[in-house]
Parts: sequence; structure tokens; C-alpha cells
Amino acid sequence: MRIAAIDIGTNSVHMIVARVRPDLSFEIVDREKAMVRLGAGGLDGRALTAEAMTAALQALSTFRKIADSHRVDKIRAVATSATREARNGGEFLSRLAKETGIRPRVITGAEEARLIHQAAVYGVDVGSARAVVIDIGGGSVEVTLGTGSSVQLARSFKLGVIRLSERLVTTDPLSSRDEGRLEKHILAEAGSYCDQIAEIGFDRVVGTSGTILSLGVMATTAVRGTPPAELRNLRVSAKQIRRVRKELQSHDLEGRLAIPGLDPRRADVAVAGGILLDTLLRRLGAEELTLCDLALREGLVIDYVRRHKREIAQVDRIPDVRRRSTIELAERCNYFAVHADQVARLALALFDQTRAQHELTDRERELLEYAAFMHDLGTHISYPRHHRHSYYLIKNGDLRGFEPDEIEVMALVARYHRRSTPKKAHDEYASLTPTLRRTVRILSGVLRVAENLDRSHAQIISAVELQDRGSDVLVQLRTNGDAELEMWAASRNVAPFETLVRKPVRFAAAKPLTRN
Repeated sequence: MRIAAIDIGTNSVHMIVARVRPDLSFEIVDREKAMVRLGAGGLDGRALTAEAMTAALQALSTFRKIADSHRVDKIRAVATSATREARNGGEFLSRLAKETGIRPRVITGAEEARLIHQAAVYGVDVGSARAVVIDIGGGSVEVTLGTGSSVQLARSFKLGVIRLSERLVTTDPLSSRDEGRLEKHILAEAGSYCDQIAEIGFDRVVGTSGTILSLGVMATTAVRGTPPAELRNLRVSAKQIRRVRKELQSHDLEGRLAIPGLDPRRADVAVAGGILLDTLLRRLGAEELTLCDLALREGLVIDYVRRHKREIAQVDRIPDVRRRSTIELAERCNYFAVHADQVARLALALFDQTRAQHELTDRERELLEYAAFMHDLGTHISYPRHHRHSYYLIKNGDLRGFEPDEIEVMALVARYHRRSTPKKAHDEYASLTPTLRRTVRILSGVLRVAENLDRSHAQIISAVELQDRGSDVLVQLRTNGDAELEMWAASRNVAPFETLVRKPVRFAAAKPLTRN
């Protein structure tokens, strides 16, 4: 089944086309966006301008053609504050239905907040922890508190960046007077609600929407010197956001356009966005913000699936979002499940028995397991270079719940399960921190041995036991058949593992004990 989800916002209109798979997860097969500024001049009960409506109708007409090209089964469209508040919003919706056949549902701010929360916790590994989700749009800001399965609080405030910029920003660069007016207005509207959230308590803050993502890119670029390659699950400190706010305020429009990482289409409203986000984070007492590129449109897809009683079954089967996301990607690539499970089991056994040598944690153990599940995904493309194809598929597989560095580690561990070992001449590996490079070296060395211990894909090895014999390490193999091929293959690829244990490694097979 294919669903097109359309968000008709105050600043932009967005569409994604999602394919819902038999296991009821979904993947994005197309996306489109147009910054039409539908709400410019049309908020607080005023009329949408003819120019804004024309731009929106043209964009949505294109969206309809894209949706039709994908032969979607369902179009779900919603309109938010700009259409909701405009006195000619009904006229705009009538024209939209007549010209495109798209019939949006005008949703309340609270419903918008609920849908955004669903999307954010779907993309970020929240679990049972409490998360605050903030989404800054052109006409409103949505702030929720909840877990991965429920929403405790959900509010929408008329504090969007277009609304604030039109009403309260009169100087450029921003004067201290305008800055004070903005802060005072934001806190008057949302301050007590933030206090309520802070009193209840939360574990993390997740930020969605173009405005927040743009601020996050600027903050990260200022620290790293280059824009981040991935945004989902990227963490940004509140102090970094505050520095970006000050940087934006110190420039006029021309100066802001030169700031690295700033989307030039948002330069005119970025000052209001920076002050709004920083003010909310400080009132909440948050120290860090996690970015998420899933928002209202993904929330529409998730909500549709859940209302059809399908998503619940999948979540019950694999409740952990990281594991579920990994298996979904593996299944999409038609992986060899039995072989992958066997390699993962052997890899974890080797990892656990060498903890004293590598001193890695359960976090790295989990990444090893998932890399083992996905190490052969590249055979979906072709076998000869499947390790390289596996890297690409993992990097671009839309994995949920993982931070960008974690995805990079898993992709590289899969990349190095055969052929070349990690080298600084490889750009992706060289770009990692020394700590992460060490992690990749260790985990790929373990995976390389585990993979070869199932060289026949016959699951002959039932258990492995490492014995330190002083001059070498013996890997005693419990088998249920002839393991000669496995021992031969593992011996040829054991060098990185020998570096880990700092001794030569030998393999020996013994059949399982029989019961009387």
C-alpha cells in the first residue's frame, strides 16, 4: 500500500509518499517541499493573499501529479494554522479540491501536536523515557510531553516564526527592544506551560521542523567546521543554540545570508526562530536538543497505520525501535535470516569472551549484533562487492532510533567484514574520532571471524569457547557436523582478531557432548 501525506503549513507545504510494507512498517519513496509562505500577511483572522494561494495551489497541483505517478492508494492531507485562521481559508480549500482533487482536513493545534509527537518518537529512540517534542512552524509552535507510546501533554501556541516576525520584529539587525518584546511575548504565551513540563520532569528534548533543523545545522557547523551529513538523532547542546541565536541577532539580512549552515530561504525569519527556540529551552531547563527530521507528514502515515490496527501488531512483535528498524531494513533487502542470526550469535559470543581485552560496553555489543544482522545486505545488489553495497544500504536505509555516529559504525563494521581491513586512507573511516575508529576495528575483526565460522551457511557451529593457553588462544568449536571449511575460512581471516587478543589464535573442533 502507498500513502501520500501532505502538510499544508503556514511557511511551507510538504508531501511524502510512503510505501507501507506487509509487516506494517513504511519507507519513504518520494518527498517534495515548496516554501510558499501561505500565511504571510494572512494570520490572526486576515485573508490569505491571492499570491500566496496561487503559489500553494501550483505546488499542490504538482504534488498531486507526483502522488498519481506513484499510484498511491490514499492521500491524507491536513491544513494547519494559516488556513485555520484565515477568513478565506474555506475558499482556498474549495479551490484546492476543485483544481487538484485534494481535500485536506483542517486540524486543531492540539491534534497537530499529537501527530508531530508520534512522528518524533517514531524516529528517535525514546522508549519509556519522557520526551519533550518541539515543532516550530510559520504560524504556531507545538510542544508536547510524552513517551514512545503515549502523549501526556500537548499544546499549540500562536508563536510561529512568520507570526512573530510580522508582529514583533521591526529592526534589522534586531534591537534590544525588539528582543525584549519577543522574549516577553513568548514567555507570556508558553512560559507557564514550560514550567508545568519542567515540574513533571523529562529525559530529553526532541526538535523537529525546518526552523529547528536549520538552527541545528548552524550550531553543528559552527563547532565542526562543516555541515553534518545526517540530522536525525543528532544532538546539539542548548549552549550551542544560544550562541546561534546571538550570532543571528548580530547581523542584518545580508549578514545572516553569509552564516554557514543557514538555509537562505529562512534568513528573514531565522532571528525570531532562534529567540523562540532558545527561550523555550531555557525555560524548560533543557541542556540538550536531539534533532529529528520526521514531523507532521510522517505522523499522518503513522496515525493511518495505527488506526487500522496494524502498527500495534508489529510493535508488539519487535517492541524495540532500533531492532525493529534493523530487521525491517534487512527484510527489505531479502537477507538470509538464518545465516545472519547465526553470525550475530557467534559474534556476540566472541565479543563477550574478549571483554577484558577490548573493554567495550553493551552499547557497542548492540551495534555489533545489528551490524551482523545486516552485514550481507549488499548481496541484494551484487555479490562481488557486497560488503561495499552493505555499507551504502545501511547508511541510506532510513534506520530509526540510531544516532548518526552509530549508523556510521554499523555500516563500516559491515563494510569491513571481508576483503580490506580499516585504513585511514578510507575517507569514511578516517573521518571518525579515534575512539570510534578503535570501535570499528574491534567490531569488524570480531564480525570477520564470526562470518567465516558460518562459511558454509549451514550453521554447523553450535558454540565457541576461548581458552587462553599462554602462548596462544584456542577457539574451541562445538559442532554438529564437519567444520573443516569453517576452520579453514576463519584461520584465513583471523589476523584482526589476533590483534585484539594480542596472541596467535588457533581453532579446534569438538562434537557436542551426548547425553546418556
